[in-house]
Amino acid sequence: MAFLHQKSWFLVAFTIMVVLSVSQIAESRVLNDETRSMIERHEQWMTLHGRVYKDVVEKSNRFTIFSENVKRIEELNSLNRGFTLGVNAFADLTNEEFKASRTGFNKDLLSKQIMSKSKSKSFKYENFTVSSSTMDWRMEGVVTPVKDQGQCGCCWAFSAVAATESLHKLKTGALISLSEQELVDCDTEYDTGCEGGLMDFAFDFIHQNGGLTTESNYPYKAADGTCNKNQASDPVASISGYEDVPQNDEDALLKAATNQPISVGIEGSGFDFQFYSGGVFKGECGNELDHAVTVIGYGVAQDGSNYWLVKNSWGTMWGEKGYMRIMRGVKGKSEGLCGIAMMPSYPIA
Repeated sequence: MAFLHQKSWFLVAFTIMVVLSVSQIAESRVLNDETRSMIERHEQWMTLHGRVYKDVVEKSNRFTIFSENVKRIEELNSLNRGFTLGVNAFADLTNEEFKASRTGFNKDLLSKQIMSKSKSKSFKYENFTVSSSTMDWRMEGVVTPVKDQGQCGCCWAFSAVAATESLHKLKTGALISLSEQELVDCDTEYDTGCEGGLMDFAFDFIHQNGGLTTESNYPYKAADGTCNKNQASDPVASISGYEDVPQNDEDALLKAATNQPISVGIEGSGFDFQFYSGGVFKGECGNELDHAVTVIGYGVAQDGSNYWLVKNSWGTMWGEKGYMRIMRGVKGKSEGLCGIAMMPSYPIA
């Protein structure tokens, strides 16, 4: 009887071992299937974005980052937050790498107290009455196509140029793509090219320089360079100065944006911002300004959300073909979501 009892326990233990082994094998197969699927997605992503790695080690490291980003994107999208994230061209970058290469609003320059001759002390739209709930300057033909700053932290130049291009169109009727590279190379008294800058200093340079030349005459290189005075000697669009919108006042920003596109600083380095793909952005961000964009309008989404319409400089495969709708009028945030109302400014003619 004791032998039979011992045999029974042996059969039970053996059965448990078999069940566990089958379970582990099945789990292993699932993991292998998930890994294979992710590898395929990474390969397809590499082809789509023309990504080539120098060796197997780099590819392995980038695959790990890619996998982690994709999983987090899918988890966040499952929360149905009213906007979506996408596996875009930044999917193999850590957030720290992304921030280092794709932003460039240098708030440290704010400590430089300079007396700008081109800055107006007034806000000319102070008494303007906004009568429409929507504005899209693209529909008015005053916005050039979305550009891509590449791995150069000169968003400040793209923002200032975008606002200047639009003003030139409003002033003359001619929409001309202007040179960001001229600002990167030549506006060096305070701004520091790919290492960062501020739009106000860029406006000051444009005014004192007599204007900017065209992008075709002084092409963008996504890198710091030496000022080419021959290329820069043919300005086609000038400004008479610039004005700051009253800080932390979205109503004032609304008045200004109804009249012309506005340069703004934002905190644009978070994970939600990095992978934004559509909808009215309501994601996580603070007010540590580190990126520059251009407000080109505003509106109301189908769900009733008020938003700012923003032109970015990360190419057309980010966001809504290079644009973003970001929530406007967040309760308790006078600085606006991501600090969008903290430092707006615009060129004047």
